[in-house]
Amino acid sequence: MENESFGSVIGSSDAPYLTSLAGKCGLATNYQAISHPSLPNYLAATGGSTFSIVDDVDPSGHPIKAPSIFGQVGAAGLTWRSYEESMPMPCDTHGSGLYAPRHNPAVYYVPLRLACHKSDITLGSATTGALAKDLQAGTLPSFAFVTPNLCHDGHNCSVQDSDRWLSKLLPVVFSSPTYRSGQTAVFVAWDEGVGDNHVPLIVAAPTVRAGTKSHGLFNHYSLLRTTEDLLGLPPLGRSANAASMVAAFNL
Repeated sequence: MENESFGSVIGSSDAPYLTSLAGKCGLATNYQAISHPSLPNYLAATGGSTFSIVDDVDPSGHPIKAPSIFGQVGAAGLTWRSYEESMPMPCDTHGSGLYAPRHNPAVYYVPLRLACHKSDITLGSATTGALAKDLQAGTLPSFAFVTPNLCHDGHNCSVQDSDRWLSKLLPVVFSSPTYRSGQTAVFVAWDEGVGDNHVPLIVAAPTVRAGTKSHGLFNHYSLLRTTEDLLGLPPLGRSANAASMVAAFNL
């Protein structure tokens, strides 16, 4: 999700679904984004570094030759997939319409170029697209990265639009056989805040006790570390020194 601080989502009348979800699941109350603008945050959460990037330039301007969580997953014999709403074609490195490559970190990592065309795919709709099909068929990958388009992520549109979109998408996840099997954790994250970088992070999993709140200091490196811990992968970059959220949310 995009560009909202904690208070503009959690407890806001503009986000009734997300506020309710946070109360029923887990909420990190002191979660901090890393930087501004968007791209460095997406890279931190997937590569363990901002790679000194301070802009949103497309992949042609920032070919990153470093490892990533996507590559880690593949090297471990696991599977990954990015589901990108409104992306015209798989692994698209050019922005168009409501699709922005800067919100699709997999397209920046040079070592992923071959795998990217297979695993970085168009989401489709919230209820009948590729993600919904994988959830129902039991073919969800080991690591899934889901990016809404520029309206539904809240970048170009309102918090209400984001809230409505997630209120359609997440019930599809939670009602699926894949989620109910007990092996899936869902993190709803915002890339950066407005002004400050105190952003919401909602954690949902069958093992998370309803209403869990953690006041520990976490950030995008923590999200990466948590993902690596859950998948049995070694920490990458600055995730090595970041606090994991596994214990805090009983994952």
